[in-house]
Amino acid sequence: MSISIAPSILSADFCNLQKDLEAISTADLVHVDVMDYHFVPNLTIGEPVVKRIAEVSPLPLDVHLMIEDPDRWAPHYAQMGAQSVTFHMNAAAAPVRLARELHSMGAKAAIAVRPAEPVEPLFDILSEFDMILIMTVEPGFGGQKFLDNQLGKVRRLRDEITRQGLSTRIEVDGGVSPVTAPLVAAAGADVLVAGSAVYGQADRAAAIAAIRSKAEEAYKD
Repeated sequence: MSISIAPSILSADFCNLQKDLEAISTADLVHVDVMDYHFVPNLTIGEPVVKRIAEVSPLPLDVHLMIEDPDRWAPHYAQMGAQSVTFHMNAAAAPVRLARELHSMGAKAAIAVRPAEPVEPLFDILSEFDMILIMTVEPGFGGQKFLDNQLGKVRRLRDEITRQGLSTRIEVDGGVSPVTAPLVAAAGADVLVAGSAVYGQADRAAAIAAIRSKAEEAYKD
């Protein structure tokens, strides 16, 4: 399986969002962070903006819900056309039921794990998810320093996915750059979210290519 790059528009210019979406057309996904100021201490965008992004984006949407009550709200984002919807492990009341509802709507289902949370509780329900998101920063704000103590979690998850013979992907979000990309890829991650490492560069296509190249060199399928 190849590496996928998902630039986070949290680092984009929200006054020129369509232009900044077009600037990352060489990536694989658009990572859209939805925060409600309750589950995390930040407030970003909601349904009307995401709906419009889905209409103009050159790439499929990878929506990351950092919100309370995703059981209620996650299906709305699938209905808007998000290819993948991620909700947090300890935010959903019934994560398996929610994953199956998202699948019934034609969307991929993913579940996210914060840095202080273990990944092992997901092992018995891995088959219900298309992707597991490992946060390598505390969720809520872009531009944070990469937490290398999360690499062991990625390795344990990759080993378990392999043991179960699943195709579940591992996404890593937080501090991803050309320097850290090979570390997470070598650990077993194959979907890399990068915000400031892409949007902080004048040439976004070159930034994406650099992250992809470094990750692919290190990744072992």
